Amino acid sequence: MQDVERISLDDYVQTGEGGTALTYNHKDGKTLAKLFMSSIAADNAAREFRASQVVYDIGLPTPKPIRLITDGTRFGAEYELISPKRSFTRIISQEPDQLVPLSERFAVLARQIHQTPADTGRLPDMRDLAGSWIDKFELLPDDWKERFHRFLDTVPSASTCLHGDLHIGNIITDGKRDLWIDVGDFAYGVPEWDLCMLYYTSNFMSAERADSIFHLEPPTLKAHWKAFAPVYYGTDSKEQLEAEVRKLYPFIATKIAFLVCKLSNGKGTPSEALLKMFDQFMPK
Repeated sequence: MQDVERISLDDYVQTGEGGTALTYNHKDGKTLAKLFMSSIAADNAAREFRASQVVYDIGLPTPKPIRLITDGTRFGAEYELISPKRSFTRIISQEPDQLVPLSERFAVLARQIHQTPADTGRLPDMRDLAGSWIDKFELLPDDWKERFHRFLDTVPSASTCLHGDLHIGNIITDGKRDLWIDVGDFAYGVPEWDLCMLYYTSNFMSAERADSIFHLEPPTLKAHWKAFAPVYYGTDSKEQLEAEVRKLYPFIATKIAFLVCKLSNGKGTPSEALLKMFDQFMPK
């Protein structure tokens, strides 16, 4: 990986731990370093950094990307430090009365992303990403690969931005600005690619994962979607909202297949439960 600068962790203090990376604040109080686990390839860090540069250049609110870094064994990037800052999920977990106003604010911010033209020369098309990973899914039955590709052929083209991992844990605020984070999967396409996983994680997540990822309980996540959807879709009609949710079903199955393959680098084995879930959301 080119243009990587070596840092000394003596200049930083660890401040956070996620599933794939650790974060460190520089002692000067101006920057944050994100270093992926040593098992994660340097190319992944570079891809996330390049995506963050595109998002920043487009003008969407995100911490300024500064440089690619390594501590000698791990790779990552350094960003503008936003301080003080809290994620929307952290605020909701600490101040439950903020659930509705923050969910509604999040809906407005999500619509802004989905109305922003993408730099299609620097970002991937989500349809192409999904299709390429499904092709790499070695143990996915051929009939399922065909079903996914038939669906992908029906998805209209669009050149507007997608966050790629849209949820209220991936937006932070310093009290004045709301900023998007974890933009490594930023892409372009129809907004259903973002909304499908937001709906799925809001309504089908286990209590353990809801606490681990969002610091919230499943009923709170369901209430979050209930507050989000009318503002995002611009309607209070139960029938219209249910129709919008039904549109998300095949996207849910396809996006999960794509993510399972990506996380296993194509070597995962789809369980019976996973195939049953696919059938639930994308029947023949």
